[in-house]
Amino acid sequence: MNIYRTHKLGELRAENIGETVTLSGWVATKRDLGGLTFIDLRDREGVTQIVVPQDATEEMKETISKIRSEYVIKVTGEVKERFSKNDKIATGDVEVFITSIEVLNKAEILPFEISDDANVNENLRLKYRYLDIRRPAMMNNIRKRHDMMMSIRNYMDTNTFIEVDTPILTKSTPEGARDFLVPSRMNEGKFYALPQSPQLFKQLLMIGGVEKYFQIAKCFRDEDLRSDRQLEFLQLDMEMSFVTMDDVMEYVEGLAKTVFTKVTGNQVNYSFEKMPYYEAMSRFGSDKPDVRFGVELKDLTSIMKDCGFKAFSGIANSGGIVNAIVAPGQATNFSRKVLGDLETYVKTYFGAKGLAWIKVTEEGVNSPIAKFFSEEEMAEILETTGAKVGDVILILADKAKVVYGGLGALRLKFGNELGLINKDSHKFLWVVDFPMFEWSEEEKRYKAQHHPFTSIKEEDMEMFLAGDQMDKVRTNSYDIILNGFEIGGGSIRIHDRKVQKVVFEQLGLTEAEIKEKFGFFVEAFKYGAPPHGGLAFGVDRWLMAMLKKDSIRDVIPFPVTNKGQCLLTEAPGNVDIEQLEELSLESTFKEEK
Repeated sequence: MNIYRTHKLGELRAENIGETVTLSGWVATKRDLGGLTFIDLRDREGVTQIVVPQDATEEMKETISKIRSEYVIKVTGEVKERFSKNDKIATGDVEVFITSIEVLNKAEILPFEISDDANVNENLRLKYRYLDIRRPAMMNNIRKRHDMMMSIRNYMDTNTFIEVDTPILTKSTPEGARDFLVPSRMNEGKFYALPQSPQLFKQLLMIGGVEKYFQIAKCFRDEDLRSDRQLEFLQLDMEMSFVTMDDVMEYVEGLAKTVFTKVTGNQVNYSFEKMPYYEAMSRFGSDKPDVRFGVELKDLTSIMKDCGFKAFSGIANSGGIVNAIVAPGQATNFSRKVLGDLETYVKTYFGAKGLAWIKVTEEGVNSPIAKFFSEEEMAEILETTGAKVGDVILILADKAKVVYGGLGALRLKFGNELGLINKDSHKFLWVVDFPMFEWSEEEKRYKAQHHPFTSIKEEDMEMFLAGDQMDKVRTNSYDIILNGFEIGGGSIRIHDRKVQKVVFEQLGLTEAEIKEKFGFFVEAFKYGAPPHGGLAFGVDRWLMAMLKKDSIRDVIPFPVTNKGQCLLTEAPGNVDIEQLEELSLESTFKEEK
């Protein structure tokens, strides 16, 4: 028998009445009421009410008098029916009248209350994360994370995938974000890189004949952080040989439904919609649209080409676009100040030159730009946008990237702030057929939108090989979206060496650079690479979306802040000069005075 407990603190029920039990846990609360002392004792499984009887020994009363919250104690006593039942906890029908108590460990005054109701600064929670985990909500997130991992592994095993681990110390290769570099002591002047993903290794496993691989892998990217991104994250990586896009998506959709049910307890009884990338951008201004609500972008470009408002007609006739969204029922709520703040928002974050607006009222339209449009043009604007009395039309004119970014962000802002989203709903979606390349204004060259190993759609191959309209070349790619979060993405890979060589050339890589960065990978393709494809889930973001949390930090046991700092361990920290010298390194950093 375990000397510390016969039962967990969420297990006792009415059928245990009359039993003598031993329990151990943390003191959640202590209450002295009319000669009786009540203690709520907590462990990860729940809470049990402990009663110190009036006829307790003086020694026991003395011990009880010194106990505070979060003391770790062990008690023995008899299970009795609770006079005042508590239907909010599983053990609410019973309580334990104790005959002995032992303090296993004391606790000092805590920096914050262990309660889901307490309003605690997040930095304080992160500094004392081990205390934060004791809160029921955080403990539930940790348990849901475990449930998620188990359901993933069970599904993959049932579907004949083999789990294979890949190196953490590997070679630096260009994959879209900055690498974390690790200097090598044994090879002076050389560096390892922590993997941004196991992309190259999983493709090598396909060449090796593994056929169906998966791994729950730690990945690392040195990039700016936000609410759904961390420097290190967990990735469910999978790859399959002899498959098409539809094959991969069928496996992944089955997995997503299985994990969703395990984590949330709800069913997904529909096939995931497949939306082409260009449709997602033109309708929602985003390649990860939240389709739980409307407020779609409307294209006004053709209407604006001959209008009297030169700011719009000039853009419409020079390759730009003019789009609008409607803020439903906000004509009386959107003051000049609110509209000005919205304009500042799209200017600051998306580089827009301005944001025009039209209010639709009982008296007609109200807008500083209304005078530039004929009655027919204004009628066409109202018809195209579907705006009704009481609505506000917001119009943006610029390059497509700016318009989609600005209006897409406003759309989400309205969805959240105007209560347009049903927060109880979940909506999965596939976004497919991403472009192979995107133009980098900063570097004045094309870059791979996903990665340079993504295969080209057969119908676009001729255009690709001719080097024509490279920004319109589409790929056999697919992202899985949940409630506006990209939770996973993948593609069918290039397995033809000639096609891979052209991709590298289009990205501006020389033969020497290809050999330096991808030599071992290209070499492997000489020896018979099967058609293959796969997908990677961002496990943390996926769980965050399923549990409807606002921050990815709430589902990671020990996360870092948006500044990349671990407040618990105080990482990153300084190292001794001797350690740098051993690695042939010298710091050039000078602290500002």
